This record gives sequence, C-alpha cells and structure tokens, in this order.
Amino acid sequence: MMEVALMAGVNDQEEHADHLANFCRPLVDQVPGSKLVVNLIPFNDIGQDLYKKPSMEAVKAFQRRLWFNGIYAHIRTTRGDDESAACGQLATKKRRKGATLTGASSLSTP
Repeated sequence: MMEVALMAGVNDQEEHADHLANFCRPLVDQVPGSKLVVNLIPFNDIGQDLYKKPSMEAVKAFQRRLWFNGIYAHIRTTRGDDESAACGQLATKKRRKGATLTGASSLSTP
C-alpha cells in the first residue's frame, strides 16, 4: 500500500496522477504477485495559507486517472474535518494558539 496526501494546486492534478502511475508501474510489473493499492488522502485544511484541501472533484479525477493507468486507488474517508483533528492536525492547531497538550506542557509554544 502506498499513501498519498493530496493538496490543492500542489499534487492533485491529473498530470501528477500520471507521474505517480509511472512511479508505481515498475512495482506492479516487476514484483510477481504484487498488488499495489494507492490510498488517496485529501489534505485537511488547518487554517494556514500554504496548503489547502483539494476539491472532491479533483480527488476523484486523480483516482480515475490512476485507474486509467492500471493502478488501483482508494479515496480514504476523511475524519475530523470540522475540528482539524485528522492526522494530528488538532494538536498542531492547538500548539499554534499557544495551548499546551494534555500531559505534554513542554510542547507549548511561546
């Protein structure tokens, strides 16, 4: 399994899917019995300006492009979007606000 976090305007376009398929092709073709699954993870927007969540249309187009290239891809169901809680992002957001994490007061930011 390979996991890819998709970010709007960074790596969520069909050309990026083609590059990923080209990267994956040797794994599928040269490893007997291998079954590669690409798990597509839409980035959770945590309120910063650099990276944004891609549209579901872009994620589905990315998935279709991988399928077209013979690579199976699954879109992971997002969790915690309303709280920026997925993949440790809630902790990141709290640290930015200067809050301390439960049991880890030394991780607070000045």
